[in-house]
This record gives sequence, structure tokens and C-alpha cells, in this order.
Amino acid sequence: MLAGRYRVGALIGRGGMSDVHVGTDLRLGRQVAIKLLKPQLATDPAFRMRFRQEAQSAARMAHPTIVRVFDAGEETVQDASGHEVQLPFIVMEFVEGRLLKDIIHDGPLDPIAASRVIDGVLTALEYSHRAGVVHRDIKPGNIMITTGGQVKVMDFGIARAVSDSATTVAQTTAILGTASYFSPEQAKGETVDARTDLYSTGVVLFEMLTGRPPFRGDSPVAVAYQHVSERPVKPSVINPKVSPALDAVVLHALAKDRTVRYQTAAEFRADVEAAASGRVPQPRKTDETSLFFGTPTGALSTSELALRQLTEDDTMSRTQRRPPAIWIWSGIIAVVVIVVAVMYWAFNLQPSDDLPSNAREVPTLAGATWEEAADQLQALTLPATRLDESSDTVAAGEVIRTEPAAGEIVDTGTPVKVYVSSGREAVTVPNVVNKSIDDAKADVQAAGLTAGTETRENSPTVAEGVVLATDPEGGASIEAGGTVNFRISSGLVTLPDLTGQSLQAASDYLGTSQLQLTAVPVPDGSCKSQPGSPVIRQSLPPGDVPQKSEVQLTYCAG
Repeated sequence: MLAGRYRVGALIGRGGMSDVHVGTDLRLGRQVAIKLLKPQLATDPAFRMRFRQEAQSAARMAHPTIVRVFDAGEETVQDASGHEVQLPFIVMEFVEGRLLKDIIHDGPLDPIAASRVIDGVLTALEYSHRAGVVHRDIKPGNIMITTGGQVKVMDFGIARAVSDSATTVAQTTAILGTASYFSPEQAKGETVDARTDLYSTGVVLFEMLTGRPPFRGDSPVAVAYQHVSERPVKPSVINPKVSPALDAVVLHALAKDRTVRYQTAAEFRADVEAAASGRVPQPRKTDETSLFFGTPTGALSTSELALRQLTEDDTMSRTQRRPPAIWIWSGIIAVVVIVVAVMYWAFNLQPSDDLPSNAREVPTLAGATWEEAADQLQALTLPATRLDESSDTVAAGEVIRTEPAAGEIVDTGTPVKVYVSSGREAVTVPNVVNKSIDDAKADVQAAGLTAGTETRENSPTVAEGVVLATDPEGGASIEAGGTVNFRISSGLVTLPDLTGQSLQAASDYLGTSQLQLTAVPVPDGSCKSQPGSPVIRQSLPPGDVPQKSEVQLTYCAG
């Protein structure tokens, strides 16, 4: 129980800085989400004070695209060693849906769907920026899509509370999340503003379109360095479904210089809407930045002032003859032709800039054998490593995927992991002997196997419908989805023809373990007795009879 009113329930999410539980506000009788921050973050008094201030700022924001913050505070609890520690917590609106990072994990989004999601994120940022709140940690793990398809952005103000306090570098890294979404100014430790959020939003849009961030590395430092110095590839290089218009929007949002990228969320959102409708966004000149970043200078250069004086000074007189009109038009046409030729040359030269001579594109190897994949990668000077992995869809011995993925641009000598299918995952057949056929089928299906044929066999002891054996037998290993056949009891035994046998022999045979039937001697006084008292009639005819049946054996006793 937190603050005497919030009951903490089941764990529904886990992150680098906190755990999220479903909870109940007992005072208002509503369901909430409770974020419990890591206790080590509360060791700094400056953090606790700033955390409360930023939580109050976030709580004042009310917008359909922003997860509401209802309450925040600290609770004194005992740790595993029995010491009292301060446990910071945030009480938020409970949202039913999926995190965007989990949706991206299933594969790239359709460009139209990605545009719709990023539109909701930019709507939230437009509202928060107007309120003077910079998020600083826009990433798929902080974006949720509700069951109704609405976008919800969360954790406003929390990143600022951490980055501006006296916490350690390790703690700050845990709060601010992965460096994959850092802006260049964040990576360089400079001050941040609303354009930092727009850069991170561009990274999220890139990841939704391609299934991966634009920069990846072995460490956060390597990724941060790429944000500062490396140019991202166009999303269409990885996902051909991405249109040139969306390419332009993403590259504009990922500009290294914050004065070159989008200046406001509204400007970014307008270009996304234009690209989603099939139109290429047009460059614009705007002074919207004065609302948030200060008024632009707008001062004229010395040459511009001189030119304006020359054009406005009526006392100036021309001393040079005007050139003939044909020469003027010829010069204009020549300039136009040169400009068009240069643009055409630059346009055709662009692909070679995207793939330098020391870079390689990972080929598509899915469906090939390991030997074929290794030969292709060796030809590209990319060392290959084989990793076996079970698969329900890819035949054994064929390549499932590669890492880096097909189509990615890598340096020569970059190791490529080749995942080769080992077939379906092995499953152990459950032991269902002496179970009813319905329970046996349920156990087999629960193990990921298929219930096969049923063969009925006679048994003197096992009840009807109970499993005698399986094929394969219990404990054997077969591929997932394999078939298990059943041998079940019919509840019958086979009664032979006992007439002509002595009464003693027939009675003994009926009582054997193979039959377990009961012999009932019946004397017949109408015929003369004979030595051995041979059986002259039996009450049940030869053939299958129910278990534990009584068989009357008639013999002559006259």
C-alpha cells in the first residue's frame, strides 16, 4: 500500500529505471498504473526535490495523447537487508494497449500506419512544447498504442528530473534509456530544447519504417558517436516500401544541426501528413522558432544593404550600355541548362554516396543452405558465423535470417551471424498410459503435438476407453506438431469355444490372466455323465464378450 490509498498489484512492465504495476486507487475506486522507481535513484536529495517538481509539471498536462500523471511521492520501505529506504513512485492513468517497441519487434510497420502513429506523437509534443515541457526521452518504450488505436506518450518531465540532478552517470544512463534515440546535442552534452524531441521522434519514425534504429553499435558510446558524425541511410534502402517523400521527411528530422531540422512539432506533422498522402514536402521559410527558441536576427548583410542602396538610389545614373536582349536571354538559358545538368548529375551520383567503396550490402540469404550463404558472404569479404535455431516454418538446413539483416549497409570485414534452421523444436511425448482417451488427447495437444489414430484392443483388466499404449511411447522426443497414435482398451475379452474340453480345464482357462472370466458349472441330468465331465454347452458364444463376464459351462451329470 502506497500513501495509504494505492494498492500495488501485479507487475505489468519492467524498464531500466522502474517497474510498473497495475494498482487500485482505493479512495476514488479506479484502476491506475503505479511506476516504482529504482531505490538507488532516491539516494540524492536533489533528485527527490526535482522529481517532485517535474511530476507536478507533468500532472498539469491534460491531453488525449499524453498519459496523465495523477500523483507522485515517496514511500519508506525496508529492503532485503532490513534497512529503511525511500521508494519513489508515480501514479498514472492505466492504459490498455501495447508498447510501440513491442509492436516494432513484430516487424516494420506499414508506412501509412507509421505516419498515423508519429502524427499522434507529434500532437502530444506540440501540446507539451507549448506548455514549456521538453520530454528528452522520446523512444518506442515511452509510446503506447491503445486497443482502440490511439497514441499515448508517457514519462513527461521524468528525464529532466534525472538529468538536472546530482545523480551519477550510471543512474542517468538508466533513466534516459538507450542511446539509440539520443540527439547529437544530447550526445555532446549540450543544452537541449524542443528540437531534441523532434530528432528523437525522427529516430522512432525511422525504426517504425525499417524495424531497427538508424544507428547501432557495440556500446552506447559508439551509438552516440554515430549520432554526432555519421549520416543515416534512407529508410527505403532497408524497406523498399518506404516512399521518397517519407525518406525526405525522415532525413530532414535527423539533421545533425538543430537549426536545419524541423523547428516545431507542427511543421514536422504537416510534412508527415503530406508524405502520407503521396506529396513530397516543400521547403518552407518560417519564423515559428521565435515562439520557442527566440527571435531570429533577420539582419541584412553588407552586400545586401549595398544592393538595396543601388536599387533605391534614384540619383545613380547608368554609364554602361545595356547589352542586347538576345544575349541576356542566351545567358539565362545557359544558366538554366547548367543548373539542370548539375542537378541531374548530383541526382544520379547519390546512390554511390550511400554505398562507399569500403561498404557492403548484406545479401538476402533466407532459404539458402549454409554452404551457399558462406560462399556469398566470403565473396563480399564478410566473415560468417553459423548459429543453429529451431523453426516451425523453415526446413532444416536452410537459412532463417542474418544479423545484420539483409539489405543493411556494413563495413567490409563486419562479422555476419547466419541463423540456420535445425527443424522444428523437439518435444517430449507425455506418458498418458492408464488415462482416459479424452485426458490423453488433451495432454498431447498441450505438449504441442497432434492426436492421431485410435486403435481399440481387448484387455481383461483395463477399462473401456483407457489408453493402453502410444506410438511413439511416452518419454520419446519428436518434432513439435508431430502425431501421437493411441491404443485404447475396448472393454472386451475374446472368449474361445470351450465345448469338448473337460470342466476343470475350461474353468481354469476362463480364470487365467488373459481372460479373467468367471466359470459357473451347470450339471445336466438328462445325459449320462462321462469321465472328465466334458463341457457340452457354454452360455456365451465364442467371440468378444464384456470384461468380468460369467460363463455357464454345462456338463452331463445323469
